Amino acid sequence: MDLFDRISADIKTAMLARQKVRLEALRGIKKEFLEAKTAPGAGGVLSDDTAMKILVKMAKQRRESAKIYQENNRPELAENELAEMAVIEEYLPKKLSADELEAELQKIIAEVGATSPQEMGKVMGVATKKLAGRADGKDISVAVRRLLAK
Repeated sequence: MDLFDRISADIKTAMLARQKVRLEALRGIKKEFLEAKTAPGAGGVLSDDTAMKILVKMAKQRRESAKIYQENNRPELAENELAEMAVIEEYLPKKLSADELEAELQKIIAEVGATSPQEMGKVMGVATKKLAGRADGKDISVAVRRLLAK
C-alpha cells in the first residue's frame, strides 16, 4: 500500500472515530498529494519520494505556524498546529539522532570524496537527497560544516 492509499484509508478511520484534528490534518495531506498528482508533468503519479517531500514541507509549515502563534500569545491556535504536525510526522520516517546523522554524513563525505569546506555543496546535494525526511536540512548543514572543518 503506497502512502496515498494509506492516507485515504486513515481518513475513513478518523471519520468513523470522530477525530476532528486528525481528520483535518489527513485531509490537508490528501489535498497536497492530489495537487502534486495532477500538476503538469506529474503524469497522474505520486512517487513516495515526492510524497515524503510534501510531508516534510507540511510538518515544517505547522512547526513555524505554531511558533508564530505562541509568540503572538495564541496558545489555542498553536496547540492545533502542533497536533496536526504530530499527525503528519506519523507518516515520516524516524528522525536520526545526532550520532546517527554524523555517521551517515561521514559515509556520504567519504563517498563524495570531499576534504575541505569548499566542497560542502557536493556533500549537501547528496545528503539532502539521501536523508530527506529523516533529518532537517539545517541540522545536516551544521553537521557537514563541522565535519568538513576538521
